Amino acid sequence: MKAVRLVESGKPLVLEEIAIPSIGEEDVLVRVRAAGICHSDVHYRAGRSSMGTMPITLGHEVAGVIENIGARVTQARIGERVCLHYNISCRQCHHCDAGTEQFCSTVKMLGHHVDGGYAEYIAVPAINAIPLPDEISFEAGATLMCASATAYHALHKGRVKHGDTVAVFGIGGLGMSAIQLARAAGATTVFAIDLSKTKLELAANYGAIPVNAGNSDVLQAINAHTNGRGVDVALELIGLPKTILQSIDCLGAMGRAVIVGLTRTPITVDTYQQVLANEAEIIGSNDHLLSELPALVELARNNILDTSQVVSQTIPLRADAINKRLDDLETFTSDVRAVIVP
Repeated sequence: MKAVRLVESGKPLVLEEIAIPSIGEEDVLVRVRAAGICHSDVHYRAGRSSMGTMPITLGHEVAGVIENIGARVTQARIGERVCLHYNISCRQCHHCDAGTEQFCSTVKMLGHHVDGGYAEYIAVPAINAIPLPDEISFEAGATLMCASATAYHALHKGRVKHGDTVAVFGIGGLGMSAIQLARAAGATTVFAIDLSKTKLELAANYGAIPVNAGNSDVLQAINAHTNGRGVDVALELIGLPKTILQSIDCLGAMGRAVIVGLTRTPITVDTYQQVLANEAEIIGSNDHLLSELPALVELARNNILDTSQVVSQTIPLRADAINKRLDDLETFTSDVRAVIVP
């Protein structure tokens, strides 16, 4: 089969011919119909994050059709449309029993520690295959498994409730989902903060108040709309020290800043002024949970989460096209999300 793989950190991905993966008794073989290109893949290619092995096939946002099942698989069937939970865990340790499998000591992430979805086929444990209703396209189903799922988990971590005011920093795939999911959770006001006019216009269509960080003071704009009260929850989805600090500074009394964006640059926080004085919380949000995914898929199936505008570009399973997209993401392209369609 064809697969686009990371052979060496800091170098472009390459197209290779490799064997179709074998499956164990509790696994399924999935023919990939869509694989999302995530900003995390930029970090993997650049060598900013250590890989489980190389060469490795990237791609952790995957949807497709089950082509084969292991002898002990009972909850999946050949021909079923599925999207894939990207964390493969042991299902036996304390964290797996508690439903926090992202902390499993042996957890392996698709496209990071084991081969992912930039390929024609992928093998995963059957429990990782989430049924994908006909109402949801493969492209949208793939992005649900990372962008939307990560936003959904972050909102849970931020304890968003009816009547809250929410600020979303970064309106890419995660941010567009976060806006809709925050409103579905009962948030009455959602701010969308970004530099892209196109993204902000789309965010406004979903009921967000757009704040262009390129031509306005973000904190002043939020304070003006909230009469100086600030927001209850801020989601930082970019990973820049400046926006992380803004997400903390825009909080009101007992506000929660949920940090999702990846960065290795430390920040300095005034513990009294920025945290203690308002009893503010700074919360890390890491990945998402298998248990959250069926409810998320239902939100998309019922169009409470509109996935029709999330995918802005589809590209073929070609190394040049994928590398070009990763290059664009390095410079924070204005596109929302690109998906590989093998």
